[in-house]
Amino acid sequence: MTRVIAVTGATGALGSRVADRVVAGASAADATVRFVVRDATRAPRLPGAAVTEFPGGYADGEGFRDALAGAHTLYLVSAAEAEDRLQQHLTAVGAAAAAGVQRIVYTSFVGAGRPDPVFTLVGHHHATEQAIAATGLRWTALRHSMYADFVPFFAVPEGDGAVIAAPAGNGRAGFVSRDDCADVGAAVLLDASGATDGQALDVTGPEALSMADAAAVLADVIGRPVRYENQTIEEAWATRRPSGHPDWEVEGWVTSYLAIAAGELATVSDVVPRFTGHPARTVAEHLRTHPEDWAPLIR
Repeated sequence: MTRVIAVTGATGALGSRVADRVVAGASAADATVRFVVRDATRAPRLPGAAVTEFPGGYADGEGFRDALAGAHTLYLVSAAEAEDRLQQHLTAVGAAAAAGVQRIVYTSFVGAGRPDPVFTLVGHHHATEQAIAATGLRWTALRHSMYADFVPFFAVPEGDGAVIAAPAGNGRAGFVSRDDCADVGAAVLLDASGATDGQALDVTGPEALSMADAAAVLADVIGRPVRYENQTIEEAWATRRPSGHPDWEVEGWVTSYLAIAAGELATVSDVVPRFTGHPARTVAEHLRTHPEDWAPLIR
């Protein structure tokens, strides 16, 4: 019987990449694809892919359940950072189970196995993974490392270059390209063998870089000086609080760097080459492929 793979987040940076790859491989895997999105007008138009709209998002359990009717496998992209994100996830997981979904592939984050991670928002992933496992459904957690395309967003223009100011110390992160995350996601979704059932896979780049290393890579790519300035926790809060964002969000930003300093993001795995057949992209390779990620720094 042909499996229906439901892909959430297909209008976003990660989900759209996964959508392309899953559709390309669906026929050979005896599967069909359904994009489950909040706004159908923004969904990719790909041959053979159906589109189902659920305007209420994950918070609308009934709407999400109805949108998943008949789906076998769910690619559950974690919700945008929000104060109620965990509740959204729990509602979505419950809706998937109620809809009769048999398998969930969830986009998590490295370190989600820890009950008390330094990076506060990783706690959402920890609790979501537990909730998925508790359903009794087949599941795979794809624990992505920090995205390589975030590196330019860490930088703030300074003179003819930029500065990355953060309390990351000399810690390292296994920055991963979203292209690689999509390749792995599609490979896992299309594989019906059950080989990854019950597994949490760390999806990382090929090396762990310090923020000073990341600044040097960014400088080389954009052809302008970029330096790293190690901040204290107090300095990090003082420079981010004026943004007007709520404290829970600022805390997430600050603790993401503190997690790097604590070594919680330094994991480097072989998941990308093992599941895709190609080496994981370096930060430099990703940025050279995607100049749109750093173009705002040189305007």
